Amino acid sequence: MQFLEALKHPIFKKLSKTADDLGLRAYVVGGFVRDFFLQKPSKDLDLVVIGSGIEYAEHLQKVLGENDCSLVVFKNFGTAQIKFQDWIIEVIGARKESYRLDSRKPLVEDGTLIDDQNRRDFTINSMYLSLNSETFSDLYDPFNGIQDLQDGIIRANNSPDITFSDDPLRMLRGIRFSARLNFKIQAETWSGIIKNAERIDIVSQERITDELNSMIMGKKPSIAFDLMDQAGLLQRFFPEFVALKGIETIQGKSHKDNFYHTLQVLDQLCELSDDLWLRWAAILHDIAKPATKRFDPEVGWTFHGHEDRGSRMVKGIFRRMRLPLDEKMKFVEKMVAMHLRPIVLSKEIVTDSAVRRLIVEAGEDVGALMKLCRADITSKNAAKVQRHIADLLKVEDKIAEVNAKDELRNWQPVVSGNHILERYQIDKPKHIGALKNEIREAILEGKVPNELEACFDFLDEFALSLGIARK
Repeated sequence: MQFLEALKHPIFKKLSKTADDLGLRAYVVGGFVRDFFLQKPSKDLDLVVIGSGIEYAEHLQKVLGENDCSLVVFKNFGTAQIKFQDWIIEVIGARKESYRLDSRKPLVEDGTLIDDQNRRDFTINSMYLSLNSETFSDLYDPFNGIQDLQDGIIRANNSPDITFSDDPLRMLRGIRFSARLNFKIQAETWSGIIKNAERIDIVSQERITDELNSMIMGKKPSIAFDLMDQAGLLQRFFPEFVALKGIETIQGKSHKDNFYHTLQVLDQLCELSDDLWLRWAAILHDIAKPATKRFDPEVGWTFHGHEDRGSRMVKGIFRRMRLPLDEKMKFVEKMVAMHLRPIVLSKEIVTDSAVRRLIVEAGEDVGALMKLCRADITSKNAAKVQRHIADLLKVEDKIAEVNAKDELRNWQPVVSGNHILERYQIDKPKHIGALKNEIREAILEGKVPNELEACFDFLDEFALSLGIARK
């Protein structure tokens, strides 16, 4: 009963009663048990039942109160999920799994507790706390997971070849746990990941991307990316990122390693934002540098236009990664396309008109853009970093000043296309665009206030220069 503290919440008495009512052995396993020993509270429960997990879940719903919780049953998988208050409970029957080399789908059959233990991935995820009343809170630790937790080690339960060949996604899970917990991957397990890296090819992209997103949402994602690269995994599903690696020198002039620069930018952004899509923007902000790299004897290495080309690469990468092709993708495209703008602006005299243009084009995402730009400041020279940050802060102050004065977020010129059609005799469609663009630029440059009468006075004169008459 030494681990009773882990199960002190009243919900565990309900879980215990359900197991006793049905005469089934039931256990809490996996992340909840691991995180308890790491003193990281969790309300996500994985339960293993020796018997029918669905039967257990259906009875648990009655014990908890049918009106107080929701139950979802996945009959094809023999699993169920219950949501009760702020707890999420996943229930599965103990099972035995075997894999064919040419398939990512296991052959599944009912199993014993030992079978269930053997199908799990790492020792630290294979500890069980009993829920039955006569053995309540007893710990089953068949692979000495507690010792590996104390030693800070990620170790495969079985032979790494079997573990990673059975389910290659476990290689990414092991790396994710290593990065998240700051644990070292045990030597034999690490060798198994390297040896079986090509097996990741049979895993669906959706599962890979789920793991990747979990890594990206960690406190220091660079650790996971570096490990994936060393293991030969990253190149198999994200070759564009691996292409950033390396330093080339010509005539004594070198460029930075954009792979490690990007990882530093990502880590620095994680200190500023927990937005997944802004973190993706950090990952992709320099993705087109390999394609735009040129050497100029006068100035050294250049990457002209990498922001525009990178923005155009986002959709293809998102599509292949099975990431959403919606507003989230468009946000990343915008961030990649604009990531140099504030930095370039900080090197010049910060005028109202330049800042006004930046605010209008970034819209409601201007704050996110400034975070990305701040994260993009990397140098081993601390004084240089401080100087760039100070310059960027001037731009931020100017943005706040101009925004307060002009109320420019989600700004649009007061003159619309319909106004133009109603006021002028338009015989060429291109003239509509010309007039709209001219008044937009005039307002942004501060030549004309964004008021209808003043805008029409300005446009009348410009229209006349194009030979466009008033109606």
